Amino acid sequence: MTTAQGPVRLTVLGSGDAFGTAGRLQSSYLVQSRSHTFLMDCGASILSALKRHGADTGAIDFILISHLHGDHFGGLPFLFLEYLYENPRRRPLVVAGPPGLEERARAVYAGLYSEAAATPLPFPLEFRELPPGTDHAIGGVTVHAFRVPHQTSCVSLGLRVSVEGRHILYSGDSSWSEDFVAKSVGTDLFLCECFLFDTRVEYHMNYRDLVRNVPRLGSKRILLTHFGREFLDGRADVTLECAEDGTVVTL
Repeated sequence: MTTAQGPVRLTVLGSGDAFGTAGRLQSSYLVQSRSHTFLMDCGASILSALKRHGADTGAIDFILISHLHGDHFGGLPFLFLEYLYENPRRRPLVVAGPPGLEERARAVYAGLYSEAAATPLPFPLEFRELPPGTDHAIGGVTVHAFRVPHQTSCVSLGLRVSVEGRHILYSGDSSWSEDFVAKSVGTDLFLCECFLFDTRVEYHMNYRDLVRNVPRLGSKRILLTHFGREFLDGRADVTLECAEDGTVVTL
């Protein structure tokens, strides 16, 4: 791959929660540069989202998964099916995420499409684990993974992704974490979940907590996403930028 510098475009494929609140699609973000095309998260509505935007499903180089909840990784079986039958793939695909990713992904694929899952894929598929606190190079893109407060027994990751001189911080699903302050320094975009408006829980962000900490964040731009009903009910009082399905950010 080349190392040419140029604009990096992030398309919000899904800005919704697990419940499809307000008809929003589930979490997934398409990142495109001159040399790389990849997904951050892959919710169950992934194929509808990609095809709605005319995106070539075969152009995806790799997929990053923040955590193993269905609205964030449940689209993988549908992509595998796409690559097996609808848009046959030959080049390798890397899927990277938290510990346990491969076992869970294969189990879900087999549960949804047992006969297809028993058919060898026509391309090399590699699963990579991203232990918290580690850096990884995937196809020329640097990924720093860190644990965020969302689950107790399983690992949920936040991701800081560097591609062609642009830096994206993605919260995954998380309540407020002090790690966001340090990880946001020098980033071009903080893509931050905001499921709730003012209710405080240990596993999701609320707008009140986030907005109090905005002056401490070092990102050039903050974009909220992964909205639940309470957040959308309070949206008239929101001053930070909110994603919609189809929002495009150019960095």
